[in-house]
Amino acid sequence: MSLELKNISLAVEGHPHIYQTNLKLEKATMNVLLGPTLSGKTTLMRIMAGLEKPSSGQIIWNGEDITNRRLQDRDVAMVYQQFINYPTLSVYENIASPLRVMNKNKHEIEISVKNAAELLKIGSYLDRKPTELSGGQQQRCALARALVKGAGLVLLDEPLANLDYKLREELREEIPKIFERSGAIFVYATTEPEEALLLGGNTAALFEGRIRQFGKTSQAYRNPKDIITADVFSNPPMNFLKFSKIYENITFEGGVSLTKIDHLSNLPDGDYVAGFRPNHLDLTRKRADQIKFSVRINVTEITGSETFIHIDYTGKKWIGLVQGVHNLEPAAEISVYLDPAHIYIFLEDGNLEISASYATKVK
Repeated sequence: MSLELKNISLAVEGHPHIYQTNLKLEKATMNVLLGPTLSGKTTLMRIMAGLEKPSSGQIIWNGEDITNRRLQDRDVAMVYQQFINYPTLSVYENIASPLRVMNKNKHEIEISVKNAAELLKIGSYLDRKPTELSGGQQQRCALARALVKGAGLVLLDEPLANLDYKLREELREEIPKIFERSGAIFVYATTEPEEALLLGGNTAALFEGRIRQFGKTSQAYRNPKDIITADVFSNPPMNFLKFSKIYENITFEGGVSLTKIDHLSNLPDGDYVAGFRPNHLDLTRKRADQIKFSVRINVTEITGSETFIHIDYTGKKWIGLVQGVHNLEPAAEISVYLDPAHIYIFLEDGNLEISASYATKVK
């Protein structure tokens, strides 16, 4: 079982929504579409489902061209961000609806519905109407309906975005387990890098209608191929700073200079961009080789166990994420510290040259 997008593109009234895209998804895999709002995630899913016809290219399902096949004739189930259930039907009938369309017998329907309901922890609500359920229970009902259909392709379009934090955390952990035995291809759209990392599998990083990188989620996170992918895969956004290297001397924009960074000794002389994630900034020096930057506090956000610090470094806006509660006054001048091992090195064209923490040259 496989789904392949071959040279797929979509333009609306002459404006490109999806640029030429090639993507192949295999059986029994979790595939995350990660990108900001309007990056093309939903549009790409609608093309996969047959709700949107591409302007060019082919959709290949198990070796067969299904580009022009109707939605109802495709082996697909879709769950949306909104709780889409039939309000006049019971939860039982909502879950059973695709099975009735498939002409399954009463016994098969009963077993499938009860199994799916128990798996999604709504077995005691089968006699209720969806409007009598909480938001999380309504979304579980929609997920159960997708599960019982037994579709080969399951599309989940930000299915947890409208739920509260606790429910999101619970379902994020459950979804891979719920579907792992089905053998289907799962495509899950999200704007949140943390969600992609939790779901695992593969991730396609999208930005402005283009897939910038596709591969194992952990690999895409650790080795983003370019600045845009690194930014898409960082929340809060990655911080960037230009620097130049001449012999052993490294000079960062803003005047901070170093005589040597061991793992950059083989980096050719030239101009580069350093990138580092917010959680790698420290308020106190923890290692002798950490780089010191003098910054000004713009604002702090205390989340409980962590503090977001919005800072200004020579006109550049950075974000730091530090452990603990820190009451830092706006406009205060402080120092922050960065371990050189946590710096990504990008070429001037934006492509990755050296990954953080691994100190290996990208080939």
